[in-house]
Amino acid sequence: MTDLIACAHGTADPRGRRVVHELVRRIARLRPDLPMSLGFVDVDLPALPELTGRVVADGTEAVVVPLLLSAGYHVRTDIAGVCGPAVRAAGALGPDPLLAEILADRLDPRGCDRVVLAAAGSSDSRALLDCELTASLLSSVVGLPVDTGYVSGAGPRLADVVRRAGGRVAVATYLLAPGTFADHVRRVARAAGAVSCSEPLGADWRIASLALARYDAVVRSADRDFEPIGVLVTRLSPAPMRAPLEAARERRIASRFGDVPSVHGRYARPLVLPGTVSERGRPPGDV
Repeated sequence: MTDLIACAHGTADPRGRRVVHELVRRIARLRPDLPMSLGFVDVDLPALPELTGRVVADGTEAVVVPLLLSAGYHVRTDIAGVCGPAVRAAGALGPDPLLAEILADRLDPRGCDRVVLAAAGSSDSRALLDCELTASLLSSVVGLPVDTGYVSGAGPRLADVVRRAGGRVAVATYLLAPGTFADHVRRVARAAGAVSCSEPLGADWRIASLALARYDAVVRSADRDFEPIGVLVTRLSPAPMRAPLEAARERRIASRFGDVPSVHGRYARPLVLPGTVSERGRPPGDV
């Protein structure tokens, strides 16, 4: 049986650690016969390269499932870096209609005119496109216009987006777990005049099932030759929602961001929050 290696960003915040570990426990409860482990791309241990090395040392094959909401730097560089004949990578959790449902469940849009999706951000324009698609999916669920604001990387800053939105704005926190970034989102949303700000997605059973769906998609494709991560992530993205929204999201991004370069190893606009350090030299939260 092919092992599942769940891969999270990592955090020094105990609240975030509890959520990530609970999410992996829920994945394990849904598939108790599946060998499973948890690694990290930053901050926490075990680091993903060392963990994958141990898992496949005896000839075992593995699928790395990113517990990440978009396919940015960590998916396309860190996770891609451990892939090979014995290790394959699944697509990121998002975008996906299930995540839009969970966002809507966490949100309180009553009496609001519009919603702002608060995302971590990335230096990779493709991750920004993923967040924009999530905003479109959320809009279809809540029946309100949804803009996107970021707290790191490229793209418009959350505070600016909330202020420009006008009227009564609800902020939907598009983060997996509580921690420094979630606290920052809440403070910024409040200071910018938002009437409400939702909690992070958390260890929801639907996210556990989504992680398994990503794993299963790769296992079903095991007869294919090894594919580069960019091809694999694109192919495993949910096709039913990708086709009708692709052109619309490209137009939306072009009108809002212009040409945002994809940068690997260098950062167009890093954000370092007070008191935070990325021990591997990347801006904290860059996904």
